[in-house]
Amino acid sequence: MKVAVVGATGLVGSKMLQVLAERNFPVTELIPVASEKSVGKKVAFKGHEYEIVSWQAAIDKKPQVAIFSAGGSTSKELAPKFAEAGCTVIDNSSAWRMEPNVPLVVPEVNAHVLKTTDKIIANPNCSTIQMVVVLKPLHEKYKIKRVVVSTYQSVTGTGKKAVDQMMNERKGVKGEMAYAYQIDMNAIPHIDVFLDNGYTKEEMKMVNETKKIMGDGSIRVTATTVRIPTIGGHSESVNIEFENDFDLAEVRHILSNSPGVVVVDDVKNLQYPMPIHAHDKDETFVGRLRRDESQPNTLNCWIVSDNLRKGAATNAVQIAEYLAENKML
Repeated sequence: MKVAVVGATGLVGSKMLQVLAERNFPVTELIPVASEKSVGKKVAFKGHEYEIVSWQAAIDKKPQVAIFSAGGSTSKELAPKFAEAGCTVIDNSSAWRMEPNVPLVVPEVNAHVLKTTDKIIANPNCSTIQMVVVLKPLHEKYKIKRVVVSTYQSVTGTGKKAVDQMMNERKGVKGEMAYAYQIDMNAIPHIDVFLDNGYTKEEMKMVNETKKIMGDGSIRVTATTVRIPTIGGHSESVNIEFENDFDLAEVRHILSNSPGVVVVDDVKNLQYPMPIHAHDKDETFVGRLRRDESQPNTLNCWIVSDNLRKGAATNAVQIAEYLAENKML
C-alpha cells in the first residue's frame, strides 16, 4: 500500500512514521511530504531513507492513503486535492473535524461511522480522544448527562518550539518563545485562541467534538484547558454525572475490559496514571476512580495518555488499519 505522510518532519509527523513502523502497517511505498524548503531531504523509515517530495509529486504517485499532520490551512488546501485523486485522507488538524459530512473518528468509540465513500476523515483533538475512550463504555452502561473536565497538557502538544522554550528556561538560556509567558515552573490556563464566550478554542473543541464522536448531542460538556511544563502526555481531571447510579467495582470492571483503556487505580500503593508512565505508549490510562460525594450518580477520575501517540499519530494509524482490514481503501 502506498502511504503518504504529509508533514513528515514535524513532531507528530515523525511520530506517525514511528507508529506505522511499530505496528507493521502494510506500507509498500512510503511517500513523505513536507514544505518546499524540506523537499529533497530524507527521512528514515524501517531502516531505509525516503526522499521528501512536494504535495503534487505525492499525488502523482497515487497513494491509497495520506495521513496529514501539517496544520489546518495546509489541510484545507491540500486534503481535497488528494481526495479528488482517489486517496483517502486522515487529517490530524482541526480543519475538518466539525464538518457535518466528515467523520470524526476514535476507532474504539465510533469506527462504525466510517464508509468506503469517506475520502476525508478527521482525527480528533488529542485531549478529546483520551477522554472519549473512557467515556464511551460508561455512557453505554449508565448514560452520561454532564462532563466537567480540566486538562493538564504537555508542551509537546504545541510542538518543538514549545519543548525548546521549556528546556531553554530550565537551563537559563534565552531563546524563541512559543508561549506568551514562561512555561517552566508555571501553568498557563490558555490553549489556542480565546473566543467571544471567554472559552478558548481548545476548550470548545472538547465540548463539540465529544458530542460528535459519542453521537449524542444531549451530553453537556464544560472544559478548562491548561498547559503545564511536562513531556510525555496530557492529563485530565474528569467529573462525570450519569443518569443512572453506578457501582465503583463495576466501573473498574467495565473500564478494565474496554479496548485501549488501562486501569491504574491502587491508591494504597500509590498507583495512579502519570504522563511519565504514559510516554510512548498507545493506551489511555485511568485511575483515581471515586464517587463525587457532593452530588448523586457522579464519578471523578483521572485520565492520562501520550498526546503524540494515541492523541494524534496512533489514532490516525488505527483509522488506517480499520479501513485496510475492512477493505475500505
